[in-house]
Amino acid sequence: MLENDIRTSVKAALEEDLGYQAIPSHTDSNDEAIKRTESDITAQLIPADRHAQASLITREEGVFCGKAWAEQVFNQLGGEVALHWHVDDGDLVVPNQLLCELSGPARDILTGERTAMNFIQTLSGTATLTKKYVDKIASTHTKLLDTRKTIPGMRTAQKYAVTCGGGKNHRIGLFDAFLIKENHIMACGGIGKAIEKARELHSDKLVEVEVESILELQQALEAGSDIIMLDNFDITMMLEAVELNNRLADSEQAKLEVSGNVTIDTIADFAKTGVDYISVGALTKHLQALDLSLRLKS
Repeated sequence: MLENDIRTSVKAALEEDLGYQAIPSHTDSNDEAIKRTESDITAQLIPADRHAQASLITREEGVFCGKAWAEQVFNQLGGEVALHWHVDDGDLVVPNQLLCELSGPARDILTGERTAMNFIQTLSGTATLTKKYVDKIASTHTKLLDTRKTIPGMRTAQKYAVTCGGGKNHRIGLFDAFLIKENHIMACGGIGKAIEKARELHSDKLVEVEVESILELQQALEAGSDIIMLDNFDITMMLEAVELNNRLADSEQAKLEVSGNVTIDTIADFAKTGVDYISVGALTKHLQALDLSLRLKS
């Protein structure tokens, strides 16, 4: 799924930048690759036979992510630009560190640089922010989860970046696990009925229920939810939830997830309550892109 998404998202990004409708990647020809570069009217100022070298650096510290996306950019531009990497996804980087050396047709390098850097800066921003949150709860057993609050079209990419920053993935989409929320509960006629129906439909899928009170927590535990999301619980309620869950036999316990009001300042206190997971939408929607620079060598 990720490999397919990389090809698709890079193709869309190049079409967005070059202003024409490319043929599907699996039938691309050399002529199509050339046409892409020629769509960059500024790159046409440079002789077609001019070769160049370039260096990609970061201007700030962070966690690097995005190699496969950058490589796919230049592959779709014809594959004549060689990339020599000095980092891997998940590596910590510092200001002015060399990330990659590029060599090949100058036109191709300059046509692809911004698209490649856009992917790297965004995914590195996601990975960097994730690590900051992970570091805050490193002394606890609580795991950091992402959410579906991702940039449209970048779901699998950002979730990959979260793992590079040390986080874990929640469900990928609406197809791989149940997340029964307030409106689902109301429409189904209660927590117990919603969980029962979920088990009937897909007995192999994880069932998670979002609860807003201790009473709803008890109902979700009695109905056998695999995971229970404690929505906007305060610390006192979190502690009570953990205690109630721990009173049950191991086979009857659920995993507890905290969601809502989680910030870089509150996450450590939330984790100390003993919950299993904390999900944070900010990882993929409040990120700050990593500052990068590509320098062409004469």
